[in-house]
Amino acid sequence: MPRLYQSSPRTTFAVLAAAAAAFSLMQSLVTPVLPTIQQDLHTSAGTVTWVLTAWLLSASVATPLMGRIADMTGKDRALLVALAAIAVGCLLAAVAPNATVLIIARVIQGLGGAIFPVSFGIVRDEFPPQKVTSAIGMLAAVIATGGGFGIVLAGPIVGALNWRWLFWLPLVAVVAVGVLAWRLVPASPVRTPGKVNWFSAGLLSAWLIALLLPLSKATAWGWASGRTLGLFAAAVVLFAAWFLTELRSDEPLIDMRMMRLPAVWTANLVALLFGAAMFGVFAFLPQLMQIPTAAGFGFGATVTTAGLLMLPLLATMAIFGSLSGPLTRWFSAKAQLLWGAGLSTLATLSLALAHDERWEVAVAGGVFGIGLGLVYSSLINLIVQSVPRHQTGAASGMNTNIRTIGASIGTAVVSSIVTSHISPQGLPTESGYTTAFLVLTGAAAAAFLVALLVPAARKAKQQVEPEVLPELSPVEV
Repeated sequence: MPRLYQSSPRTTFAVLAAAAAAFSLMQSLVTPVLPTIQQDLHTSAGTVTWVLTAWLLSASVATPLMGRIADMTGKDRALLVALAAIAVGCLLAAVAPNATVLIIARVIQGLGGAIFPVSFGIVRDEFPPQKVTSAIGMLAAVIATGGGFGIVLAGPIVGALNWRWLFWLPLVAVVAVGVLAWRLVPASPVRTPGKVNWFSAGLLSAWLIALLLPLSKATAWGWASGRTLGLFAAAVVLFAAWFLTELRSDEPLIDMRMMRLPAVWTANLVALLFGAAMFGVFAFLPQLMQIPTAAGFGFGATVTTAGLLMLPLLATMAIFGSLSGPLTRWFSAKAQLLWGAGLSTLATLSLALAHDERWEVAVAGGVFGIGLGLVYSSLINLIVQSVPRHQTGAASGMNTNIRTIGASIGTAVVSSIVTSHISPQGLPTESGYTTAFLVLTGAAAAAFLVALLVPAARKAKQQVEPEVLPELSPVEV
């Protein structure tokens, strides 16, 4: 059965959006039901958290690596490999007899992180230049909204069926999307000959694991414990080794000349900070809603009700993320980035100071969703507009990867704060959540300050013309 290479950009976009939504759902779908999984698989709270940690680790490593492979071998092929990994991971998770198998399944699912950079690269290859910005903005909105909707869908699915259907249903959807991608997504017209620097990839994996492992376990180990401090020190050493290896490599996984560009490094730093704020809200705002009213705060909501209270956030995120592209006619990507970071800062501050009524949480969530939609879409557009076409996969992959690292940092820090403020009754205290959301406010405010340094898109384009990049030697970097 041959591929349909004459497929229109609109059809291609629909397939890419479905693929991105399928993967983004997996990043939050299991978060609200971890206690259920823990009980059903007869494991500990510390072990079940690896269902999330393993996914973050795998996605952090696979995203830039697969982005580079996609640039070399073809983005259409990389898309199919990523979808296959998600499908295999879903099947294994759905039948997992114990926590170990489930964690392995989540590692396999994390390989699907390649969908993000690959999809952005395909859009840039296939769409007319004047439509690339709008298409990328809409695709970024799909990704962001999909991650949020996992929280909403988890409760009804588990309530009507059981937690294993959180993997059976996505499996069916991913297989269908994979068939459509094979038939409808055209072959990549732009490829970059070369090879993968596997030694560099190994170092990248090592320093990410050394960083994310203590961040996820520090609450149990202690932030000042030997294991925690030792792994942080190892992460610094391994990062330095990876950085130097990339500088000296003829085939770098991440081109440090590209990372030197102001538009790229500033956008990546914003992604790190905003990733922390975004996932901190996604992970702990539903928990705040589920705190029993006997604790003196919280709404005593069920998983399903907490998900429904997140709908204002998800709706505004989808709307403004989709509008981000068309809005560039009047507001630049940088202006949208600043507005988004500013609104997100106000929203997290509101959640810290006013969370006694459901309408207060709903309104703050809606404002945060506006900021999230604008930041998510404008960040991707700034990155894509700032690098040569053949580096789109690697650049957008690293930006996604850095946001994932920020997410792990944000969730680890907030978790540490919340779990260190426990009442005699064994429930989290209000002061813990207030402090946590104030920390997230600081992260969002820092993202706003860094966003001030991001060059305008027109300047970024001028900085990455192919004739400029060869002039930058590793020594200069």
